[in-house]
Amino acid sequence: MVRPVIFVLGTSALPLAHKLKDALGGEIHTPDCVSGGDASYGKGTAHLVSLFEDSRAIIGLCASGILIRAIGPHLKDKHVEPPVVAVAEDGSSAVPLLGGHHGANDLARRIAKLCEGHAAITTASELRLGAAFDEPAPGFTLANPQHVKPAAAAVLDGAPVALYRGENGEPLNPLPQLPMGVWTPAFAGVTVKVSETAQ
Repeated sequence: MVRPVIFVLGTSALPLAHKLKDALGGEIHTPDCVSGGDASYGKGTAHLVSLFEDSRAIIGLCASGILIRAIGPHLKDKHVEPPVVAVAEDGSSAVPLLGGHHGANDLARRIAKLCEGHAAITTASELRLGAAFDEPAPGFTLANPQHVKPAAAAVLDGAPVALYRGENGEPLNPLPQLPMGVWTPAFAGVTVKVSETAQ
């Protein structure tokens, strides 16, 4: 992931911004009138839109509504949009607003752990299964992203899952980020075939 931008509106957010920068390798963006950042901006809304359109992960140390109102009109495709996380200035809450399965949920968890706060994860597959089909483990790729939605819906409705490697149908142990109880070797409602990423 490209270095996340830690977006702040005023000096009160700078202590947390620097803490997150050190831990996450982020880059602090402040208004022109606030010193102590790595980059400055004039108009906050325009800057957020520019960052979003440049596919930069955004950690906003501000109200979620500010991020939603700025970025909302520019949403097009959830499969390519960058993660956006709203964080309370005191670090008590980290809320993934966009890109939950593409880095935002993970960022929110990391921030919550750093701040001893709460990650407000709301994606159904994360809550029920602990992971998502469209966020494969490192070393694996998603060959058919169009199948994610119906497969996830079936599993969330209670369908068992069989997991196989490649076209030969070799049974495979569960991917490391999914709980053992989800998988069954036979009579599956959902069949998942995985292949390792070519190196």
